[in-house]
Amino acid sequence: MSSWKITLPCTKAEAEAVEREETPFATLDNPPVIMSSEPDETRPDEWRLDGYFEEEPTADDIALFRTLAPSSAGMDPVVEQLPEEDWVTLSQQGLEPIRAGRFFVHTPAHRDNVPADAIALEIDAGRAFGTGQHETTTGCLMAADRLKEQAIRFDNILDLGTGTGLLAFAALKLWPDAKVAASDIDPVSIEVSDENAGINSIPVGTGKGEVELIVAPGMEHARLAARAPYDLIIANILAGPLIELAPSVADALAPGGRLILAGLLNTQAEAVTAAYRRQGLMGSFDIVRGDWTILTMRKRKALGWQ
Repeated sequence: MSSWKITLPCTKAEAEAVEREETPFATLDNPPVIMSSEPDETRPDEWRLDGYFEEEPTADDIALFRTLAPSSAGMDPVVEQLPEEDWVTLSQQGLEPIRAGRFFVHTPAHRDNVPADAIALEIDAGRAFGTGQHETTTGCLMAADRLKEQAIRFDNILDLGTGTGLLAFAALKLWPDAKVAASDIDPVSIEVSDENAGINSIPVGTGKGEVELIVAPGMEHARLAARAPYDLIIANILAGPLIELAPSVADALAPGGRLILAGLLNTQAEAVTAAYRRQGLMGSFDIVRGDWTILTMRKRKALGWQ
C-alpha cells in the first residue's frame, strides 16, 4: 500500500533520545515507525530522522515530528509519498541484524539470513524500545552471554523496563528452565512484548520456561514482589531511575544474585555504580559500547534480600 515519509536532520543526541525513549507518537492507534541514521560517518554529529506513516501525515503529525529534532527549528521537513510497497519492510531496510555473543537479532526482512550457530530473535521496529540496534540493548545481550559462558545458573529472572521483551526472551533462551518476568511502566510495551513472544515462540506464563508480562512502575507491583527474590535482574532504563530504584532493586535481589544495568552514559557509570555499592553490591565486569556503559554487579552473600 502507499505510505508517507517525513525526514528531518538532527543531532546525534537527538537521534539517541528517539532510539532510547518513548516518542509522543506512542499513544496513537497507528503510530509511525521512527528511524534514525548517520548519513555520513565523517560528520558524526549530523544525523537524520525518518518517520514512516501509513497515511498522509497531517499538520499536527508534522508539528509533532518536528519536536523530535529541536536543532532543526526553522527548517522545513521533507514530506514525500512513497511507492506502493510494504511500508513496514521499507522502514526496516536500514536495520541490519545485530550479532551480540551467540544472539542474532533481526527484523522480518532478514529472517532467511540467520547463522546456523546463532540464537535468533526476531523483533520488529515499531512501538517500543529495544530492537537490539541501540548500544545499551546490544551490551545487555553481550553481558548475559558472558554470564552464561561463566556457567552461572539462574532460576528466577526479571527484565525491568522490558520494552519489546527482547532481553527477557534472550534470558530464557540462555536459561530455558528459569522463570522469567518482564515488566514495563508502559502498557504498549507489554502489548508489543506479548506480540513478540508469539513471533519468537516464547511461552507466556508464570511457570518454569515461561515469561510473565507485567505492567508495573519500577518495582512497585504485587506480582514483582511475590516473585522475589530474583537471582538475575536486567534493567536497561536510564541512569536517574536506576539510581532512584537502587534500594528496591537490591532488596529484590537474592544474596549472590547478579544485576545487569544499562541505559547510562559512560559519564554516569560512576554514580550508578556508587548507588548500588551503597546497597551491598560489588562490581563484576563492565562493557562499554560507544558512549554507553553496561554494568554487571553481584550482591554480597552476607546480606539478605529483605
